[in-house]
Amino acid sequence: MQCMTVIRTETPSLARYARVLTIAGSDSGGGAGIQADLKTFSALGCYGMTAITALTAQNTLGVSGIHAVPAEFLKAQLKAVLDDIGVDAVKIGMLHAPEIVRVVAWAIDHYHLEHVVLDPVMVATSGDRLIEEATVQVLRQELFPRATVITPNLDEASLLLGRPLTDEAALQAAALDLLAQGAQAVLLKGGHLPGEAVTDLLMQPGQPPLRLHSQRIQSRNVHGTGCTLSSAIACFLAQGWTLRDAVGQARRYIIDAIRAGAPVRTGQGHGPLCHGHAPLAMVKLPLD
Repeated sequence: MQCMTVIRTETPSLARYARVLTIAGSDSGGGAGIQADLKTFSALGCYGMTAITALTAQNTLGVSGIHAVPAEFLKAQLKAVLDDIGVDAVKIGMLHAPEIVRVVAWAIDHYHLEHVVLDPVMVATSGDRLIEEATVQVLRQELFPRATVITPNLDEASLLLGRPLTDEAALQAAALDLLAQGAQAVLLKGGHLPGEAVTDLLMQPGQPPLRLHSQRIQSRNVHGTGCTLSSAIACFLAQGWTLRDAVGQARRYIIDAIRAGAPVRTGQGHGPLCHGHAPLAMVKLPLD
């Protein structure tokens, strides 16, 4: 009598990728904005999605034009992504008008979004102003309380506070004042200060200040550093890191990206970082 061999196969458990959404403007030059965000998401093993707020005509020399996306279409993009795919973290960048800010605030509330990183993009690396004056107050009122952390550089913090920030001693007072404006946590970036060292400061209510120091890397390729850092923080938050650890991991990533991109020439002005210097495998999480 012939025996039959029965092979049992188990259905593999399903997983999903760590999902990160960028709500930001497009940089046609590829160095900042959603282009930098998507490169960062991919390099850090996350599944990236976009909701575009504006199109820019931009290269390594500067911004020559901005075409705004209507608020209704931004809302349509957000609904398309969030109704279907969902997100684990959100990075918010260029929001040029009050109605755009309000749509983003609606999405955070309507979809109960967690791990929101707000990079209050106001000034490009080239010095171009990217935000309407009327938007600053709405941004402060609507998004500061809803964001997990805001990540202004010194120029942006100066605009938000109405005073210049000219030395490292001013960082802690500035971060405390931004917390008083409603922010849940502040990562104040000190890269625009002179000197051989760079100091960033993370302030959270009820926790000691976290000062992060590094040696300055000499490079002309620093376009998109703010976009990249905030996107990297969002990636690590999506993967389950605490905010303090996510900031530390993101900062290490961007330092290595600046160093790897320093000897490369892209364009005639401020080139991009090397986002893909050490790409990670896609991070998979348990299916909801």
